[in-house]
Amino acid sequence: MPTVAVDKEDLYEALGRSYTTEEFDNLCFEFGIELDEDTSQGELAVVDGVQERAQLKIEIGANRYDMLCFEGIARALKIYLGLMDVPNYRLSKPAKMQQIIVKPETAQIRQYMAAAVLRGVTFTPRRYESFIALQDKLHSNLCRNRTLVSMGTHDLDTIEGPFTYEALAPKDIKFVPLNQSQEMDGEQLMEFYDGDKNLGRFLHIIRDSPVYPVVLDAQRRVCSLPPIINSDHSKISLETRNVLIEVTATDKTKVEIVVNQLVAMFSEYCAAPFEIEPVAIVSPHNGESRISPDLTPRKTTASVAYIKACCGFDLPADAICKNLEKMSLLAQPSATDADVLDVRVPCTRSDVLHQCDIMEDAGIAYGYNNLPKTFPNKSSTIGDAFPINKIADIVRREVAAAGWTEVLPLILCSHDENFKFLRRVDDGQTAVKLANPKTLEYQVVRTSLYPGLLKTVRENRKHGLPIKIFEVSDVAFKDESSERKSYNERHWGAVYCGKTSGFETVHGLLDRVMKMFRVDFVAEADAKPGYFIRELASDTYFPGRAAAVFFRSKKDPATTHELGSFGILHPDVLENFDVAYVASAIELNIEPLL
Repeated sequence: MPTVAVDKEDLYEALGRSYTTEEFDNLCFEFGIELDEDTSQGELAVVDGVQERAQLKIEIGANRYDMLCFEGIARALKIYLGLMDVPNYRLSKPAKMQQIIVKPETAQIRQYMAAAVLRGVTFTPRRYESFIALQDKLHSNLCRNRTLVSMGTHDLDTIEGPFTYEALAPKDIKFVPLNQSQEMDGEQLMEFYDGDKNLGRFLHIIRDSPVYPVVLDAQRRVCSLPPIINSDHSKISLETRNVLIEVTATDKTKVEIVVNQLVAMFSEYCAAPFEIEPVAIVSPHNGESRISPDLTPRKTTASVAYIKACCGFDLPADAICKNLEKMSLLAQPSATDADVLDVRVPCTRSDVLHQCDIMEDAGIAYGYNNLPKTFPNKSSTIGDAFPINKIADIVRREVAAAGWTEVLPLILCSHDENFKFLRRVDDGQTAVKLANPKTLEYQVVRTSLYPGLLKTVRENRKHGLPIKIFEVSDVAFKDESSERKSYNERHWGAVYCGKTSGFETVHGLLDRVMKMFRVDFVAEADAKPGYFIRELASDTYFPGRAAAVFFRSKKDPATTHELGSFGILHPDVLENFDVAYVASAIELNIEPLL
């Protein structure tokens, strides 16, 4: 989780009182953050005859982007302590709104743009430092080292609108980079910063592209080359009073989150606090024209009964709403349903995604130490294992007792491993695919345990034969009809690899597991509870050496469930996973056994 260093004296002044280290540590605990270090407890350094100011290093949640700076931490704690109301973040109505015209060519490199203007800002050295530090924190956290989003801030009084966001050939982009004196074009800039410890690590984002993104003012002066560096011409300083913030991105959601966080945190220092001047983003080629930023609170709901059940307190809806206000959430009882709270989530709280997040904030505001402590009734399932986990443990125990070794591969795999390597076709409706995979190895959430098991065999091929491994874990499938658009299924899979196929060994393992569940082997034609097998034609297995497994439960013998399959793996499958020996495998969905 990120650690944010804030000036101790400034924070205590903002909170209206001084705290001992223990008192502030307790306050952080109550709010759900953690005091990592109070530098005043040690020896403070002396620089140029001036003693370093004491700092508080505070660890915050990775998704609390609104607390990545001094302003955010101070504001959140003041609202929590009742020292200020939730700010009314609002847009001003300028006589002439600034425009940024997005050209179609930017779709080749970095297609999304957001912007805002802070008017009448008053910077001090520490405010300025905090402004820069917040951008750095966002760049390394939410923006994934600028690959998804990058920010540029400019002294609006040094440039002239309307602005354009374009994609130009590197040779056509010429400007003096920030804190430099020599003009460079795009190619020269890449060479110049190639060895730079700070900017050099971002060059790869656009370096190999035929065009680079660039923000230009009305006089065709370069403002910035996202996501690398700003122009020296428009750099901000302590004397800057009007700040243009432009944000470019490859992710539509994150670009809005980033611009909202920046303007919300530092609009506090504007001539009209918490008032932001909007910018018109003109993008007719893709239908993305709009007024930026959108500070409208997001509307959602939460169940009063759900909050009470999870937290264990018995508060009326009005009291829960009052507590939520301490966490910057504005709530009121619904006019149509007594069990529902209508909640308005401010633009700073992008971490609130579900009513469970609202419930968590209600618990924090009430005080975790104040929650009633009770023991569950004997009939309660609180603290007991889920039935599916009990089933999984039975399978683990019995398969391990039969001499097999459990393995735990990763749940993510490449698209080829999940489909092509298993000789399966992707219909586009089965696998959950990652939008921004870090590498080719992590493109999809597996729909089968076989890729992980076979990769484990490959990495352990120098071990003595036979290799007998198994896994009991989840796979995932796409489901557009569900709230999460996907669902998990608990599977059991095993692979036998040796000098002989081991088909009879895998078949025997199936019989053993079923016997432990007291499931009898029955004939397919019999309408009896139990399990039976049927010959299976599957490209994953050797022709004529595979079977599907079916199950009828005692509760509903009329319904037949297909649990999975087993057989001798096809030679092409083994070759794809670089397994040099013959192998048999089994994979079953164990959820119908509940």
